Amino acid sequence: MPGLLSNPRQRQFRKKLLAWYDSHARDLPWRANRDPYRVWLSEIMLQQTRVAAVIEHYHEFLRRFSTVEKLAAAREASVLAAWSGLGYYRRARMLHAAARVIVREHGGKFPDTMEGLQALPGIGRYTAAAIASIAFGEPVAVVDGNVERVLQRVGGERMVGEELWRAADHLLDAKRPGDFNQAMMELGAVVCTPRAPACLTCPVIELCATRGELAAITKPTPQKKREIHYALHLHGEKVFLAQRSRQASLMAGMWELPELAAVNDESKPLFTLRHSITVTDYTVRVWTAANPPGAAGKWIPASRLSRMALTGLARKILRKAALL
Repeated sequence: MPGLLSNPRQRQFRKKLLAWYDSHARDLPWRANRDPYRVWLSEIMLQQTRVAAVIEHYHEFLRRFSTVEKLAAAREASVLAAWSGLGYYRRARMLHAAARVIVREHGGKFPDTMEGLQALPGIGRYTAAAIASIAFGEPVAVVDGNVERVLQRVGGERMVGEELWRAADHLLDAKRPGDFNQAMMELGAVVCTPRAPACLTCPVIELCATRGELAAITKPTPQKKREIHYALHLHGEKVFLAQRSRQASLMAGMWELPELAAVNDESKPLFTLRHSITVTDYTVRVWTAANPPGAAGKWIPASRLSRMALTGLARKILRKAALL
């Protein structure tokens, strides 16, 4: 990182960035304290999910599982139900597995080092560094998408892999590692954004080599379009749901509406909605029917739906149908 490796400029960067963070950090619920359980939960939820989508789920998850002991004692189905709507359900399964390891092997206490945290299920290098620095003050840097963008723009050069981690380590404020890491992520999330960065409001603009002008080296992947159909079978206060195979590669064991392979083009769907997963944009048409198909499934009382491990799309459909 030319220009930021000299000690005076590193000190300027840390001072300016932390002063900005102290005054402008978003008021997010997981920043209320440095409880490792809450820090860990927020970091897992925030993987591949927008902050706005996480906040409601974060509060509800803590309401159900207020401590790591309660999470460890819960059934997996209950954990998946609380996670429903966040997607990428492997995160929830790994969260549950890690909670059991923490309770069984560590007496309910989180390992307080990056190395110890990485030994837990579902915790990689970034997540371990985030928890260790924020909850325990270990001087280790983090690199996520936001931090990577800040480092490359400030340094004015492309970096990959270990280069990024070394650059982050060089800049890290060892006295306030948790705040500094959060400040770097915050800067990338709200100022140094992927498109149209707000450079005029950036606290470190004088130290930035590119002022946001480092061109992207890859084009965004175009969205694929697909149309899918689901059946909404109702019987009194019950709805018919099918369970995905427990061996399925995606959303194993989750509950969803039966998918229809073909529909009558002359009739109209009950309603239509949009749903996106990674690079696919789905047009979802929901059809009403009195009798369920031959596929295996169960009639579920509407009163139980909020506690079911539903797929995100099933939850969206049932909300649209005013059943949730």
